[in-house]
Amino acid sequence: MCVQRLKMKEKNLWHTPVTIIITVIGVIAIVALVTVAVLQNKPLHQKYKYGIVLDAGSSHTALYIYEWPAEKDNNTGRVEQTHSCKVKGPGISSYASDPVKAGESLSECMQEAQLKVPKDRHQETPLYLGATAGMRLLNIENSSASDRVFQAVGEALQKSPFSFQGARILSGQEEGAFGWVTVNYLDDRLSQGLETTGALDLGGASTQISFISDSFDGSESPANSVTFRLYGNDYNLYTHSFLCYGKDQVLRLVLAHLTQSGLGNVADPCFHSGYMETKNYSVLYDSPCVSDRKPSGAPATFTHSGRGDFLQCQEMVKKVFNFTNCKYSQCSFNGVFQPLVQGPFGAFSAYYFVMNFLNLTDTSIPLEVVKEKLTRYCATPWNEIQQQHPKVKVKYLAEYCFSGTYILTLLTEGYNFTSESYSDIKFIKKIKGSDAGWTLGYMLNLTNMIPAEAPDTPLLPHAGYVSFVTVIALLLFVLFIVSLRPLWPSCSKQPQIV
Repeated sequence: MCVQRLKMKEKNLWHTPVTIIITVIGVIAIVALVTVAVLQNKPLHQKYKYGIVLDAGSSHTALYIYEWPAEKDNNTGRVEQTHSCKVKGPGISSYASDPVKAGESLSECMQEAQLKVPKDRHQETPLYLGATAGMRLLNIENSSASDRVFQAVGEALQKSPFSFQGARILSGQEEGAFGWVTVNYLDDRLSQGLETTGALDLGGASTQISFISDSFDGSESPANSVTFRLYGNDYNLYTHSFLCYGKDQVLRLVLAHLTQSGLGNVADPCFHSGYMETKNYSVLYDSPCVSDRKPSGAPATFTHSGRGDFLQCQEMVKKVFNFTNCKYSQCSFNGVFQPLVQGPFGAFSAYYFVMNFLNLTDTSIPLEVVKEKLTRYCATPWNEIQQQHPKVKVKYLAEYCFSGTYILTLLTEGYNFTSESYSDIKFIKKIKGSDAGWTLGYMLNLTNMIPAEAPDTPLLPHAGYVSFVTVIALLLFVLFIVSLRPLWPSCSKQPQIV
């Protein structure tokens, strides 16, 4: 009888309108709670902002387009390179005699930029042009010519639909510091507070070195110190730029040393045997780096021939450095203070392109083996080199022996990398799809995209938040069922008296 009554009460209980309504409402509430939580935290369709930087180097100009999530402006939205365009022709400093052409040379890449950046973002997209060592040299040699080039470039860029923010010459210190920021930003070392990577940049007219050293606090050489506060961490950066020590200008310095006697024939150990070209003295000495060394009474031209000897080439390269004058505790060269190199380094720009061509980017190979390989390469006759690389322009192909020798000499003799620390260098072109160089660091600085303090982070990630809400909802449902317990039927175990 008890069992039968129990079943009847259960049946009646769960079929009462009030119980059904409460149950339905509870289920709907839970579903609504979970649905709202999911939709509220679901990533929306991403909108982006853009920035454009023109790198006006000594030998060429390149355009870079960057994008980042629009809703994370001034926060931690990751900035990524989406496009690059190499401007045809030489660097803008080469147009000193015809400045208008400097502006015209940029038109093709600017048209590409208009296609790559969404049209509705054109007017709000900042456009910057930064000039480096080539324009630094022109400004030293002829400041009015430099001003005319900038005026022509500015007029051309103002005609674009983008928000032109001006064109200017970066100091060597800025170029080095922004290169360091780029490398460490792309590697996520700044946002995560990891050990930073030093930056080695080699261009045509200058070279930069930037790194953090435990032994450097800026007191011994304040001119080489740059301080940052990024993501809540303080960084005291050593940085120095050597004007006239880019690979193109050092080649001039070496040739200037070889031609001091004003001879008509110059045998150069840094060029392959069998190489021979007639060159103009006035062109060779047409640079502030060597203009004061032009020999008097020299002929108009000279014959430049190669001997292909790495060791002799290295001895010639060493002569462009001054290692004797140092008033500090330690120096790199030319009397410039430098602490001992420390930690990993990223070497980019000409460092990468030269060593990649020579197949010498693997720094796990012992330094002596690298020198042996370069020795064999330099000793290869010029006609064999041309046959092996028929598509490479003669000018660049002829200079790889010199450039490789200069890079090794600069790193080991100039910056004091040893056989052991050489393996700390990594030759890089890109990091996670973005070119290594100063341009990204420059734009990050101008757009305030790196916060000084570490940003606040949510207590839980999206997936964790949804899981938490779901568990709470289920718990509420269980509690709701338990709350109905007083309505549950019961059957007394005591015997009934009839």
